Amino acid sequence: MKNKMEIQFSALSQNESFARITVAAFIAQLDPTMDELTEIKTVVSEAVTNSIIHGYEHDPNGVIYIAVILDGDTVELTIRDEGMGIDDVEEAKQPLFTTKPELERSGMGFTIMENFMDEIHVISHQGEGTIIRLKKHLTKNKALCN
Repeated sequence: MKNKMEIQFSALSQNESFARITVAAFIAQLDPTMDELTEIKTVVSEAVTNSIIHGYEHDPNGVIYIAVILDGDTVELTIRDEGMGIDDVEEAKQPLFTTKPELERSGMGFTIMENFMDEIHVISHQGEGTIIRLKKHLTKNKALCN
């Protein structure tokens, strides 16, 4: 059975923790391992922070949308903004690439997402925003099975 939730919130940095906690609470019903939960929370943080900093350039009028679908042991995340969009997605996905070096950004957001998730798809258009679709297949929490 599929279970779905959607949220939207202002593109404010203080809402990044709200997004992490809300997604984690929803996913908890699948009984993920602590590592899986930490990885998903980290990915949500990266995507939301990128939307705030790069998509909206700290414009609090921007809105970030998150949808989560739970399907069996699979978590599907969609994180979307209607911000500036990404000029070159493939370039943006390169480790250490950043358009904001003055903010001491590491340029590792997409690399982290790719390492922590099983699938990542990025769709972005200049002036229209960015959609990041992520998928992770969870393992059974063996500690609780014993």
